[in-house]
This record gives sequence, C-alpha cells and structure tokens, in this order.
Amino acid sequence: MKPLSEEEREKILNSPPVGTWALMITVGVGMVVAWLFLYYGVFLPRGAVN
Repeated sequence: MKPLSEEEREKILNSPPVGTWALMITVGVGMVVAWLFLYYGVFLPRGAVN
C-alpha cells in the first residue's frame, strides 16, 4: 500500500464522519422501532397503561 500524500491526508482528516452519522441514525431508528413495538405490541394489549 502506497503512503498517502499530504493533500490526501488533509482531505481525509477534514472530511465529515459520514459513516458515524449513518450508524448513529440506524441505531437510533432501531431503538425507536423496538420501543414502539414494546409499547404497542406488549404493554398496551396487557392493559399496562393507567
């Protein structure tokens, strides 16, 4: 693997963390879906709401 040039290195260091944001959004959406499933699929049918 060839070493990065200074220009390529600066471009990588100054670019936004797109993969991190995509992972955070995916996990957040998954947690909301899981919570909604628990609330509407488990708690409400059992009458757990006052």
